[in-house]
Amino acid sequence: MAESFGSDPERYDRTRPRYPDAMVERIVAAAPGPDVLDVGIGTGIAARQFQAAGCRVLGVEADARMAEFARRGGLEVEVAHFEAWDPAGRAFDAVVAGQTWHWIEPVAGAVKAAEALRPGGRLTVFWNVFQPSPEVAEAFAAVHRRVMPDSPRNPWAMPALDDAYSVILTKVAGGIRQADAFGDPEQWRVDWERSYTRDEWLDQLRTGGDAGQYPPGMFEELLTGIGAAIDAVGGGFTMRYAAVAVSAARADAA
Repeated sequence: MAESFGSDPERYDRTRPRYPDAMVERIVAAAPGPDVLDVGIGTGIAARQFQAAGCRVLGVEADARMAEFARRGGLEVEVAHFEAWDPAGRAFDAVVAGQTWHWIEPVAGAVKAAEALRPGGRLTVFWNVFQPSPEVAEAFAAVHRRVMPDSPRNPWAMPALDDAYSVILTKVAGGIRQADAFGDPEQWRVDWERSYTRDEWLDQLRTGGDAGQYPPGMFEELLTGIGAAIDAVGGGFTMRYAAVAVSAARADAA
């Protein structure tokens, strides 16, 4: 699933949400310098934001299709799985990962990040997490129940921060501690929101990692139902997001 996102990098880059400026600014301010290593750079969504904040960015990306898209946008990218990537003596002020660290083995990833960081450098991994209103969550959950009545997982039935992402954040922090190379990890959060039209939301759903995992026809039925639910509330809605991060400084900081 981790390598399914590159099937349509143009759609991915067009539809996936950016990250709040406040989160980017906090990461940049906490780093001792401007050299950033972006793990799982994808199409370069976060990397371009760090460039705009004055950083020099090198990306590591497992999917060659995503890497090529990012390169066409002027980013430097090396194709590799991060755990096996060779820093080749290079050092960075920040190692970041937007929406990708859950694909990295948590201890091996933290060890590799420490290897790539300068003294005082900081590892910060972050995600945008959906925080829908109760009305939108119930409308989307109802579609999932109707289309997939036997599915054990309904992504809208429980707040994501209380479900999948609480597990992810705990696992990431545990991996950083086990690496024994960082100070105690911190959790950061920035709340923000974005308005979507019906078509914009459905376009983004097609970029999800599980989009290709449904039986034939089921995903289209799901999209049709969600589109109808959005039409029922006026053809658009505002999605609230929580940008959440786990961040830790290398333990040998000066």
